[in-house]
Amino acid sequence: MAVHTRWLCVTLVLALLCPVLGADEAEETFGCEANPTGNPIGGGEGYTDIFTSGDFTVTTKEELLAALKNAKAGQVIFVPDGVVIDLTGERNIAIPSAVTLAGTRGLNGSAGARIFTTLRQSHVLMVTAGEEVRITGLRFEGAYGGREKVAEHSGFLGISHWGCEVDNCEIYNFNVRGIGVGVATNNIQIHHNYIHHCQRSGYGYGVSTGSSDIHIIANKFDFCRHHIASGGLPGSGYEAAWNFIGPDASSHHFDMHGGRDRGDNTDIAGDWMHIHHNTFQGKARSVVIRGVPSQGAQVHHNWFALPVEKTVISRGNTGVYRNVYGPDKVLEE
Repeated sequence: MAVHTRWLCVTLVLALLCPVLGADEAEETFGCEANPTGNPIGGGEGYTDIFTSGDFTVTTKEELLAALKNAKAGQVIFVPDGVVIDLTGERNIAIPSAVTLAGTRGLNGSAGARIFTTLRQSHVLMVTAGEEVRITGLRFEGAYGGREKVAEHSGFLGISHWGCEVDNCEIYNFNVRGIGVGVATNNIQIHHNYIHHCQRSGYGYGVSTGSSDIHIIANKFDFCRHHIASGGLPGSGYEAAWNFIGPDASSHHFDMHGGRDRGDNTDIAGDWMHIHHNTFQGKARSVVIRGVPSQGAQVHHNWFALPVEKTVISRGNTGVYRNVYGPDKVLEE
């Protein structure tokens, strides 16, 4: 099975099986605790798909930039445990098509090599330069993770190509967004990451997307303004499943903008959303759909810490069913 489709296949198989299996064959679960992916939520210790070598081994900024210029499709750039690379002053660093940038996060207690920037100007640190880019097992640290409307406007990664994957990484202190996924960018897998402290007022997204096909699976989120957000243009949509949402956020957790936000004289809030088996521990509202998804939204089998009336807002074409609420996990049909 191709690496970029495995989490999509997991969710499709479960969706097909659950309606037909009896209670004795498939136990109904709520929230992320029954995570079926085989790897820990948020990655790290216990993660199994970890590189220990590559075609290029880099330990300095100069070696990393040279490897990114020379790597060919199918090759791996490996950053060993304990390495710290300062990319301050760099922006829009291109990762070539089908190249993997890898570290050892989770291996024998490794936190993963730390790649950071102290640049306090508007920038995106890295961008995809082709299809099937993968980033795995590393830590990426931005310059500032506070809520204030400071001049900095920073993000970690811009994805604008098909079939890209970000897994088992820690991404933090990029005040505008951690990962941004462009319009019409399909088959994007963002899974088993810990994404936090992306919370600038008015922005502050762990993951932002205009894509029609993005799957955000088994991540841990905390200290973002919106952990997941979309501009809601026609054609956009996302799945969010088996994620753990921590207690701290400055606004609602999962978001889909509507036509009034864009000023385009519609009430369209994307095409679709599928939000299931997440655990929401935050005090802010969990899901806000600021218009009507044209194909519909489904919100089910989540565990919301808040009571039912404080969890989901939508303007229509949204199914909210079989979720549990509060510390006692009260089921609402």
